[in-house]
Amino acid sequence: MAVSVGLGAYARLHEGTGTALNLAGFSSGLAAKSWLTAAAFVLVLVQLWTSMRMYGRFARRRPAGPRTATVHRWSGRLAVLVTIPVAVHCLYALGYSDATLRVLLHSLLGCFFYGAFAAKMLVLPRHDAPRWALPLLGGLVFTALTVLFLTSSVWFFTTRGLTF
Repeated sequence: MAVSVGLGAYARLHEGTGTALNLAGFSSGLAAKSWLTAAAFVLVLVQLWTSMRMYGRFARRRPAGPRTATVHRWSGRLAVLVTIPVAVHCLYALGYSDATLRVLLHSLLGCFFYGAFAAKMLVLPRHDAPRWALPLLGGLVFTALTVLFLTSSVWFFTTRGLTF
């Protein structure tokens, strides 16, 4: 919760510079942000699949082995790593905005995503945590990133096309 509130407060108080984060190969900061968010979404789908394997949600399959857990950990690490330039761009260049419902939802869920992720990482090593805590927090991280993907990448690609 503190991570979400801290990011939200920074975004609200910080006046966006308008200077976009420009990554090599992309035509604009919005294009880079959209493609990186799309990559994170693909990785979060891998997260969903591997977590469902680890929790035995695919009845006809053999039990998940250690490789599934490794893929789950590394796809999660990469997903968060890919979102960091996106968050920096959003917080530093754009700041908080409530200009439209889409932008407001995107701003709020961007902060929520990192708060849910931090909470999940804090619960992960705790063996005394309730059994439902980790799947709930993982589901919140998945849902937040899915809505972020819909309110950024899908919006960008449908309004500007599949441009780099």
